[in-house]
Amino acid sequence: MIAAVVTRYGPPDVVELQERPTARPGPGELLVRVHASTVTAGDWRLRSGDVPRGFGLLIRLALGWRGPRHAVLGAEIAGEVAACGEGVTGFAVGDRVFAFADTRLGGHAEYVVLKADGAVAPIAPAVSDDTAAALPFGGTTALYYLRDRGAIAKGERVLVNGASGNVGVAAIQLARHFGADVTAVTSAANLEFVRALGAERAVDYAVTDFAAEGRRYDIILDTVGNCPYARARHALAEGGRLLLVATDLAGTLGAALRPRRAAGHRVVGGVATGSREALELLMDLAARGVLTPPIDRRYPLARIREAHAYVETRRKRGTVLVTVP
Repeated sequence: MIAAVVTRYGPPDVVELQERPTARPGPGELLVRVHASTVTAGDWRLRSGDVPRGFGLLIRLALGWRGPRHAVLGAEIAGEVAACGEGVTGFAVGDRVFAFADTRLGGHAEYVVLKADGAVAPIAPAVSDDTAAALPFGGTTALYYLRDRGAIAKGERVLVNGASGNVGVAAIQLARHFGADVTAVTSAANLEFVRALGAERAVDYAVTDFAAEGRRYDIILDTVGNCPYARARHALAEGGRLLLVATDLAGTLGAALRPRRAAGHRVVGGVATGSREALELLMDLAARGVLTPPIDRRYPLARIREAHAYVETRRKRGTVLVTVP
């Protein structure tokens, strides 16, 4: 099979297309023929080694010293079951599936092996492979923080900081689905874009500092990494939650060691996790037209370096898709 391989940290040109043996699924595993994957901010950071302050050593110890331990990146996957390992139930050859492979990765290739009991689920007939591939990363992250950790409730005021990326666009739509009023913080070029996704109010970060304008929010979800509690506290309502999707090591430790703050504020950090239940919910919402992951650009696997370069600009709207012939 053809795979995009990263053996050392560096710029986009460290990604190389290689011929690799096609793995066989073991007990409890699926072999999936990949039709579509994505290049996310996570792929960019894993390829470049450019991680939030304080995480450099930890990331290298956990994921690879000179380069990613899993050389084929790509956590979002949509495709077709090509083979089932011993003991697999609930899936059959030919089934259309999508998955969030998380740190196992492997989506930037013609085939990938997935655990059948992991974060993998059927694709609804009305949903395309492209849409399915764009759902898992942003969708599961936003769902984990808003629903599972943030306990979002109907009528609450939610602010999404960094609203035009994968997580941001999913967070806007999911918060609206849960009945919240949404304020989206983004660049001037993306104001109409986030309004079209359902944000009642859009803020140009270059013009207005949301943390200093006097408004209060029940939830502030930060996907950028520039909103520590010291900045956010005056914009949080009593009992408000600051959800740190992106933060440095100090922010992560602060959230873990001091989650409760003055005025009943709670600070939540950590690593979002995916599950089959989360994927099934996201697919149901997509099939009903409630959740639509915007696709910014599409690249064939042969041009995956260009996809990495574009994601690294940090100017993408939603998803950068990689199609696999």
